Amino acid sequence: MPAYGELFILVPPGGRRSLRRLVPGQDIHGNDGVIPAALLAETPFGTEVATLKGVPCRVLKPSLYDLTRGVKRRTQILYPKDIGYICMRLGVGNGSRVIEAGSGSGSMTLALSWFSGESGKVYSYEARREFFELCRRNLEWAGVGGNVTQYERDIAEGFEQTDADALFLDLREPWLYLDQSLDAVKGGGLFAFLLPTAEQVSTLLRGMETRDFDDVEVEEVLVRPWKAVADRLRPADRMTAHTGFLIFARKQKRSRAFEEMKPAGTRERKQRRALEERLREADGVYSADDSERDNGD
Repeated sequence: MPAYGELFILVPPGGRRSLRRLVPGQDIHGNDGVIPAALLAETPFGTEVATLKGVPCRVLKPSLYDLTRGVKRRTQILYPKDIGYICMRLGVGNGSRVIEAGSGSGSMTLALSWFSGESGKVYSYEARREFFELCRRNLEWAGVGGNVTQYERDIAEGFEQTDADALFLDLREPWLYLDQSLDAVKGGGLFAFLLPTAEQVSTLLRGMETRDFDDVEVEEVLVRPWKAVADRLRPADRMTAHTGFLIFARKQKRSRAFEEMKPAGTRERKQRRALEERLREADGVYSADDSERDNGD
């Protein structure tokens, strides 16, 4: 049953489910009638409570899915389908030390806090004050964030961390901050980026070519719901399709010797020559005269 001060979901028979907070003395008013707060406090989750008009309503405990969808927003938030996959690819779990930049409304911050657990740590960077404050309010609203440290600063100045397990960038031009990102993550650490357009992805990939990024993948997540009717099972009329490109990578020291020993067909060899030409122009990792990257130390 919801405790006072706790969030809960109320589902009427003919209306939309709503995410509410139980407050002493604040009864729930709706088209189906009034539900006294004291009565809700005595209703176990997964059961029903009747309004004063006798209309039954279901009382549910919110999941992480509900919380991420329920945050107050002033920016485009990440969809749960992307959030869950990003957290898995970054290996976020109890004890993880994760950095994010571009917290926005805080839906991803909320999820990172949830998955990192009591012994984990989330470092959230946001340059704009209005979003910095909105993220903080949403974390407080959801009842999480005790393991989150927020920074109101431009990451062009760099991150305060140097040995994070993973880093997620949700910024318009992440290629401008690749060096700062590498400095913040331990060797072998994981990265994720979210970008809306193919042109931005191409620019990011070119920037990653000249630095210690490897295992680079570009993906998108599509979710196709089905109508859950046993005798008429078929796809729903609408689906949440492309919402953004997800780019994943790992911090990995790279060398020309390793790359040249990879099996390669005609297409791969052409791609390798094109890459080396770009890297020569950029004074990058595999220049014609160097066998290894000049780290600039």
